[in-house]
Amino acid sequence: MDQATHNKIVSFIWGIADDVLRDLFKRGKYPDVILPMCVIRRMDAVLEPTKKSVLETKRMLDDARITEQRAALYEEFGDQLFTDFARLTGTLENRLADWGGDEDESDNENGGNAKKGLPEKTRKRLLDARTWERDGRLVDAATRLREALGDTLFKDHNVFRDRVDARLGTLNIRLPAADLKAILKAVSWREESAPPVIAKVHKPGKAKPDLLRGLFEAPVSGKVAVVEYEPDSDLRDTEQVPLLEEGGIEAFIRREVLPYTPDAWIKEDATRIGYEVSFTRHFYKPQPMRSLEEISADILAIEKEAEGLLDGLLKTGSSR
Repeated sequence: MDQATHNKIVSFIWGIADDVLRDLFKRGKYPDVILPMCVIRRMDAVLEPTKKSVLETKRMLDDARITEQRAALYEEFGDQLFTDFARLTGTLENRLADWGGDEDESDNENGGNAKKGLPEKTRKRLLDARTWERDGRLVDAATRLREALGDTLFKDHNVFRDRVDARLGTLNIRLPAADLKAILKAVSWREESAPPVIAKVHKPGKAKPDLLRGLFEAPVSGKVAVVEYEPDSDLRDTEQVPLLEEGGIEAFIRREVLPYTPDAWIKEDATRIGYEVSFTRHFYKPQPMRSLEEISADILAIEKEAEGLLDGLLKTGSSR
């Protein structure tokens, strides 16, 4: 890419930033918005060859009201997926092939053929007996927990998690952490008014309360302990703190963040120190504006040229 083309692209992007982002974001925050958009556009370009077939498969699944393949297969084949998967393999392969549509191939925008159907990774997972063995264990554990806990709605996820752990011990059910997390996630949802979810409880004397670093005092089993809460990913944000900020990151957070989000804290293991070089600020050279005399001269020249063309058309018309 030559320098002139590069300058035009930079000027175009910066113009959009000024027109669209001004008054909504600080000028220093423009890269936080522009860079993700550039990455998304790049991904869109890379995935363009298969975009049509993927959208057609998605449309087919939506028309068939299939939003989750495993749930749809379980609704069709039931517990046989867990108890007699080997006999279902052939039928399952045919069913997955049917989800590809009536036609096996479709032309993509580049003139080639793109095969329809589910992604190969998804297909392999659905045809793997271990997938259904794990799902069978989860369904069995969730069903037994449902019978033991009843229909009670728990507004405090911490209490719900403790009850689940207790019932698992009573029922002699042992689940890996990932499976237990999947069950809890499946039957829980985000509620802003609910108490914060405790992620870790520190042993007495091992940690001191530090609200700025996410260490809070909370009652646990009738005693006050230092705990860490699970962060809300929907509210997570990043800040660019100047390297020479007086008072460092703490002073910046106290001044710029806490007045608006009092319960925010710093995730220290995600803190990075680096340098940001603004190529536009340091290297971009804007094209000088043309003088009014040059613009006026161009306008007059265009007007004279237009008059000459019009005169020629009129003379031609009258001669006929």
